[in-house]
Amino acid sequence: MDLDTYLVFLTATVVVLLIPGPTVMMVVGSSLTQGRRAAVPLALGVGLGNAVAATASLAGLGVLLATSAELFTAFKWVGAAYLVYLGVKAWRAAPETGADPETARPARKRTHLLNACMVTATNPKAIVFLCAFLPQFIAPDRPQLPQLLILEITVQVLTMAVALFYALLAVKARRIVANPRSMKIVNRIGGTTLIGAGILTAALKRA
Repeated sequence: MDLDTYLVFLTATVVVLLIPGPTVMMVVGSSLTQGRRAAVPLALGVGLGNAVAATASLAGLGVLLATSAELFTAFKWVGAAYLVYLGVKAWRAAPETGADPETARPARKRTHLLNACMVTATNPKAIVFLCAFLPQFIAPDRPQLPQLLILEITVQVLTMAVALFYALLAVKARRIVANPRSMKIVNRIGGTTLIGAGILTAALKRA
């Protein structure tokens, strides 16, 4: 792969990933309610979900989602419903009295990883985007598998890095408050963010 082509791909990918979408909103909402210990599992879950989405797009699901309104709608509603469910849980979560944000009992790391994975993997826009985006940077006159691996590994690393970046920003905002009343407000902000991500997912339309 030419260096110039790769740099263009790198720049375009960073710009696209930095634009907040349902996955970023999910990461921010979960980090606000759960704290620093959720950040890395969330980032890993986003990376795993993105790998699932990439595999699905390469297997032809991206084409099906782009051409089938019913399949696209089914995927987006599954993702939207799950995000709203997470948001309602965050809204109803009560902070422990006298607990510090860093010592309050968090959800299991595996739970964060699986939540992030499911939300990312069921985002139909991500699957369609990968199906349409990656092939544009592959030179047809060169071996395609090595190029595809380079692009996909790059996307994976950048996806997890951006997710971790947003998670840590949310954690820093969370640490400003430590009393139960403030933490309840933070939980509700996080829950509202998750519900907003669900609404944003539900509003997705096929290009």
